Amino acid sequence: MTAEAPGVGSRPTADEITERILALPGVELLVATEESGAPEVAWGWRFFYVGPDRRSPFATLGGRDMAGFDEASRLDRPGVFRLNLDLGRHEFERVFGYPPAQATEHRSEVDFAALDEVLPRPAYGTAAWACVLNPGARSLAEVERLIRHAHGRAVERHRRALVRERRGSRP
Repeated sequence: MTAEAPGVGSRPTADEITERILALPGVELLVATEESGAPEVAWGWRFFYVGPDRRSPFATLGGRDMAGFDEASRLDRPGVFRLNLDLGRHEFERVFGYPPAQATEHRSEVDFAALDEVLPRPAYGTAAWACVLNPGARSLAEVERLIRHAHGRAVERHRRALVRERRGSRP
């Protein structure tokens, strides 16, 4: 799962990260397009879900800033993409040393444009999301672990939702 990126060493491409996530059980992919009803600013972003109901993504991946909303990662740089992962409160705190509720207070300590480093997500750190721009040698092992963690959380959420639906549909 590696490809050479100019000047930054060996690292997986966005497509290779996508393939890795899609190989996990039950994963569904939605690519934001005009046809999908997504706003233009999100076109091309990939949203990963567990189950066909697409309740909430556990990971997203894209290479465009969302003007006026999420520009701190400077995704306008050639070849730069960002993987976002829903970690949950406990894992977020384990990774960053503070709870998601304090992400705004720590914002000035984070270079959201840094490559190959696991960071709080600029726009959704307070919701326990992390991100990494162009994962590579420094972060890849941790990123793969966090992908599995986020996927596991999504599987459990989906399982609980199915149980609730079954209970609600009983006569």
